Formats: sequence, C-alpha cells, structure tokens
Amino acid sequence: MKVAFRSASRRLAEPCLLFLLCVGAWLPAAAQPLRIGIYENEPKVFTDASGEAAGIFVDLTREMAEREGWTLEFVRCEWDACLRALQRGELDLLPDVAYSDRRARTLDFHRQPALLSWSQVYVREDTGLLSLFQLQEKRVAVLRNSVQHETFAKMADAFGVDVHLVPVADLAHVFELTARNEADAAIANHRYGLLHGPRYGLEATPIVFDPAQLYFATAKGRHADLLAAIDRWLVDWRQDDTSPYYDIVRRWEKPLRQPLVPVGFWWGLGGVIALMLLALAAAAWLRREVATKTRHLQESERKLATILDTVGACIFIKDRALRYVYANRQTQELFARPVEAIIGKGDEAFFDATTAEQLQASDRRVIEAGERVTSEDTNTTADNAEKRTYLAVKIPLRDTRGRIYGLCGIATDISERKRNEEAIYRLAYFDTLTGLPNRSLLMKQMSESLSTASETSIQGLIYIDLDDFKDLNDLHGHAVGDDLLRDVAQRLRTLMQSEEQLARLGGDEFAILLKGLSSKPDQARIEAERLAQRILAILKEAYRLGDFRHHGTCSIGVAMVEERGEDDAEELLKRAELAMYQAKRAGRNTIRFFDAEVRAAVAARIVMEADLRTALSEEQFRLVYQPQVDAEQRVIGAEALVRWDHPLQGEISPGEFIPVAESSGLILGLGRLVLSTACYQLAKWEKDASMAHLTLAVNVSTRQFRSVGFVDDLLTIIQETGAPRSRLKLELTETVLIEDLEEAAETITTLSRLGICVSLDDFGTGYSSLAYLKLLPLSQLKIDQSFVRDVLEDPAAAAIARSVVGLGKSLEVEVIAEGVETTAQLEFLSGIGCRLYQGYLFGRPTEVEALERLAGRLQGA
Repeated sequence: MKVAFRSASRRLAEPCLLFLLCVGAWLPAAAQPLRIGIYENEPKVFTDASGEAAGIFVDLTREMAEREGWTLEFVRCEWDACLRALQRGELDLLPDVAYSDRRARTLDFHRQPALLSWSQVYVREDTGLLSLFQLQEKRVAVLRNSVQHETFAKMADAFGVDVHLVPVADLAHVFELTARNEADAAIANHRYGLLHGPRYGLEATPIVFDPAQLYFATAKGRHADLLAAIDRWLVDWRQDDTSPYYDIVRRWEKPLRQPLVPVGFWWGLGGVIALMLLALAAAAWLRREVATKTRHLQESERKLATILDTVGACIFIKDRALRYVYANRQTQELFARPVEAIIGKGDEAFFDATTAEQLQASDRRVIEAGERVTSEDTNTTADNAEKRTYLAVKIPLRDTRGRIYGLCGIATDISERKRNEEAIYRLAYFDTLTGLPNRSLLMKQMSESLSTASETSIQGLIYIDLDDFKDLNDLHGHAVGDDLLRDVAQRLRTLMQSEEQLARLGGDEFAILLKGLSSKPDQARIEAERLAQRILAILKEAYRLGDFRHHGTCSIGVAMVEERGEDDAEELLKRAELAMYQAKRAGRNTIRFFDAEVRAAVAARIVMEADLRTALSEEQFRLVYQPQVDAEQRVIGAEALVRWDHPLQGEISPGEFIPVAESSGLILGLGRLVLSTACYQLAKWEKDASMAHLTLAVNVSTRQFRSVGFVDDLLTIIQETGAPRSRLKLELTETVLIEDLEEAAETITTLSRLGICVSLDDFGTGYSSLAYLKLLPLSQLKIDQSFVRDVLEDPAAAAIARSVVGLGKSLEVEVIAEGVETTAQLEFLSGIGCRLYQGYLFGRPTEVEALERLAGRLQGA
C-alpha cells in the first residue's frame, strides 16, 4: 500500500501538479491514488504531530487499502472545504460524514455505518450549565456546515431558545473561542469533546442530542465500487469481535470512556442536597432560602424532563439488575405504557424472548465490562405485533468512586429509513416483474462464490433463453409476454436446490448459478446436464395465458468453472451465453455445453471477424452475377452475389462469413459496398444498348435494412453512380417483416415511390401471411429453392409452389423460381404458370463479362 499526503491549497497552486492530475485522469482507474479528505476531528480523523493522517477512519481506510490494493493520498483541508471538494470531484472519499437526507442529494453513502456518535454541548468549568434553556441569548460555537449546526439550530428554535450560533471552520477553533470567552458554549461530537475538552478547560454538559451514523462519502454517482468494497469489509468485520475494526475502535476510544453526565455534576448535585439537609437541620431561618433553591432545582428538573420528553429518541436509565429506573415519553410511547408501569421492570416485559435476550446481553457488556456499546437492533414487541429497528447507544453510569451503578441508553427509530434502504436495494438488485435477483445481483453473487470456491465442489452456470418469445410479444402484446415470464420464473423456482441461485438477466433470459456440484468434472457435468434437461422439460409444458394455451421451448447453454480462482464472473457468463447461442444454431429446444468445440468455434469467429475488417479496408470482396431468364430463356437480369477472396484461404463461402458480418455489425459496411458496386454496374449497362434492359437484384440484410438512414444512404449511392432506379431490385427475407411489420411497410412503400423494386426472397420458408403481403407494395415473390428442388417428388412442395404462383397472380406481383437445375423442374414450373427462373440450368454465378456474353448470345438466339 502506498500512502501520500499533500496540502489542498498547494495542489491547487502548482500548475505542473495540476497538469499531472489531468494526465492521470486518462490512466486506468486502478492506477490512480484515492484522494481522501482529512480534517481535524480527533480521534476520528486528524493530522498528528508529525503531519501524518491519523484517527479511527484513517486506520480503517488503511486496513481496507491493504486488502484491496488501493493507493491512498491524504489531502488536508478544513471541513467545509473538504465537503465542497468532494462534491466537485476533487476528492474521491471523505471519511466521518454524518448521513442526512439533504446530503444524500449530492453525496453517496455506503449501507453499513462505520461509526456511531452523538453531539454534546461543552462549557468552561464551573459554568453550571444544565439545560438548553440556560443558553438563551448565549453565543454557541459550532462547526460550519455540519449536521450539528443544522440540528441544534432546529432544536433551539423548537424550544423557543434564542441562541447566537457562531459557525467556524474546525473543532479546534470551536473550543478555542469558548476557552477565550469569545463564545459561551461549544458543540462537538462526544469523542472529540472527551479527548480535547480538558485541554481547553471545558467540561461536558447534560445537553446531548443528535445520535448519528457516520460514513465514508463520495460525490453523487461516483465510486459505487469503492463504497461497495467498504460495505463488504465493514459488514464482515463488525460480525467478529476480534476483527481489525474492533481493535482500531478500542485502541482509539480507550481513553474516552467516561460517563455521559460529568462526575462534577453529580458531586455538585450531592453537595446541594447535603447543604439543603444541613440547612434544614441547623437553622429555621434558612428554610425560606432552601425552599427557593428547591423550587429552582425542581424547575430545572422539569425543564430537563421537558427536553428529554421532546427529543425524537428513546432515553432510558437501568440499574445493575437491568430494571428500568427512568423512561422518557418516547420510551413510554414505544412500550404503550405509562412511566409507572415501566419503572422496576426488565425488557422481558416489553419485548419477545429473543429481543429481550439480545438487549440484556449488550446491557451486561455495559454494566459488567464498563464498555460503551453502540448497535443497530431490530426489536419485536412481546405480542409480536410489530418489528422496529433502532440505532442505540448505551454508556455506563458511575458513582463518585468510579463504581458502575447503572447505564444510560439513547435509541434516532430508523425503521422507515431501513425500509427505504431495503426498497432501494430491491430496485437495484431485483427484477420487478418476477421478483428474481437481476443481472447485477447475480454478478455480485457469482464473484463472491467464485472467490470462495471450495476444493470439494465444482461451480457452473446455466444460461436460459426462451425460443420465439418476440413472436409471442408481437402477436399477443407485452402483457401476455409478461405473464409468460412470471410463469417461467415460478416453474424455475420449483427446480431450485438450496445451493443454486436463480436470476433473470433481462428480456427472456434467465440464469442459474450452480455451486454444489461434484468435485469430479465428469460427474459435475452430468449433474448440470440433468438439471438442464429438467428445465427443458418443465418449460415445454403448455402455458395457460389468458384465454389461450401456449407451447414454448427454450435454448440452454452451460459453462463449467475450469480453473479455481482463475475464472471470473464476466467470463463464466460469456461462456454460458456463447453455449446458448450454439444451442440456438443447433435448432433450439436443446442444450449445449461450452467446451473445446465451442471454444474453437468462438476463436474461429473472432479470427474471421478480424479478417473481415481487414477485407473491407483492403477491398478483398467482389461480385458475381447469376442470370435470371424469362419463359423464352432470354436473360432479363441477374442477382448480384458477394464473394470473398481471402489472401491465404482462398474463396470463403458466404454461408461462413455473412453470419459473422451480421453479428459483428460489419454487414453494414459490406452491404454498402455490395450496393455501391451493383449500382456502378447498372450505370455501366445503362450506356450499353444491348444490356440496358437488364435488372440487378441485390440482397439486403435485416440489420442493414433497419439501420438509421438506409433509404437516404441508398439514394446517395444511386446519385453518385448514376444507376437507373427502375433497374435496381432489393431482395429482402421475411425476417424483416416479422420483426417490425409497420416499420418495414413504411420503408418498402418509400422505396416503391422512389421507383426502386422490392422482392421478397425465400418466400414460403418463414411466416408468410396474406395479412402482411396485401399491405406491402412488393414487386416480386421468389419461390425458395428448397421447394423447387422437391416439386417432382414432394406433393407438399408442389402445392406450395402452385400457391405462390397463384398468390402472385392475385396480388399482381411477378413470381420467380430460384434453384432450377433440371428440364423437368422447368417444365413443371412452366406448367403451373411461373414465367421467370433462376438456377444452374441457365447459368451459375459468374463474372460480369461472362454474364454479358451469355446475355448477348441468348438475346441473339
């Protein structure tokens, strides 16, 4: 761990250092030091005599940094300057920050409090300040922009006490002003006051307020990972009394253990009582004076009781037998009993057995060991009617000889805040539709699980994707889709074991983290596959969605942890997802494991993607042309097909590289190249009378067709090349129509109005429907070659071919058959009325010169 300390003013003043900071902002986050604000608030955070950062929060930060590998840079600044620097992003972390709703608008806090504290009023010795009312018209020094500043002002105003607050930059100055009589009282947190009060001749008063939770804070929206790490360590440490957390707190707080009410106060009170008794016994003439003093004391007690009854916290005192001897109004309201029904009873009279036992255990630590105990407790009333969470502080009460005779407790009811935190947590980590953990929580659980993997078991991940879910959504609406997702989640829950964690990744994707598999790889794979098979079976059962039944399937990918301690969550999820895509490509409703074969396919895909990028920049692609003929076998046009001449592998099939181009997005650049080349060829034919009549068909991918600005880009190409619009034919697959019919119809209509023909390719293989065909201004339907191949042997293929030709006639759209290879096929197609053909019978895809020769020869014939 590396630690640096510098002055904030010097950092801002030196241009060269500012330049280095700006350059450093470009470096990886892990290489930058964490800039931590240090202000004077001993013993929590301060600068010691040697100029080094010190205190409870500093030691906690260093302990975490050792474990997380952080580099620390401590920046000295005054409190309010630190706060502003944090909000501006000039500091990464500020320790010892009390939570408030106002601060939460500009700062982020972790969940687990780092320390608990309260505020107290301090005065010069022998001042005799006992209540808030004695501060009327007094000057009270307070730390500027602190929580105490705001809270004390509101409290004084609520009791009608007019105090003159003197805000200053640091606590040392607060005590200095009071010691020099430039202020009548000082406000500080109790730790600082107990440590430094005697040095300034100041003593604590009974005026205690604002129990607070203290945190590390960051600027809003920054360093969520840093806060998460702090939370993780605090939660872990606070569960272990021997952890570094308790060692640090005990070491710094050892000299601070003093009673809440100063010993001098009790001596003074005892002296007053003794003098009163002496006066009553010794001289009757003093009775009037004694009566006056008694009334004053009673008035003070009433005022103090009024203050304690109006504080928004439970304040109570217990004796050594853990029986209540004092309870303020808030405590009486909590127990729903008057004070006389509380005094003399223990916690078992008001809480259930478990809560009473927990409370008494912490009470005994105070009574028997003299510890100050701070805790966050969830208490259940004796009738089990209500559970509430309290932030509690308990301190021992000692007599004049230092013997503990009881304890005093203060408990800021943080139930509402805990509920809000829980709601925020659920929004951040749980899916609102299914109630399952979401992707973020799964990744967190996976990271924790992988980091603590046992040698006795293997872990794995099952990735589930519903097949054809988008079709269901488009056909029946999102409400039905949501019902299906909830049903799927419930079915998956029924399969879960205690060591398996289910999550919804988003959309129609779910995942299951497997943690209790066999330590033998082969057996672990069998166990994972067994669960995956059960998932396939249960998700294939019919669903009742409203008034109809739905049958669905899923594709499943499984990835197993290969090397303990080396696989991370992102890598495991990626492998499972890749395996799922392999299951999709294998026909869906099946399972695939991420293994050597998948790894090789992924590696090959990565290499091909890189080669595709190079091919685009080095123009390794060319077009070949397959003739299209009419009933007299005259060439009327051609289909342009792309070919890739790899410098090392030779010609690569489009069936290999087109899917990679689609998934990587490179299809946009490749598609534009094909369109541009085809349009240049059309423009060239336009100038040749023997070729000017030819049309040219170009395949357009779904991704290219749906890209922003496709039509504008196409028009630019046509304008640049001079190609005739009427001779260009764009071939689309039915996938374009299925994904968003309304958008596709709008684009096709626009193209038609511009004089550009649109052909529906592979017709009959997808979800062909008259419902959408009649909405589209198509120029051509293409009978897929799979039907043409089987028209002579398969009655179904023949029937489909007849239907397509009949549909074309009814819609007044021309029909062309592709894949015609034999004279018998040609005769059949001609017999059912098809007049346009494409296939090996008339010519294979060839270079443009060969096509032109063929066109001229057939034209002449």
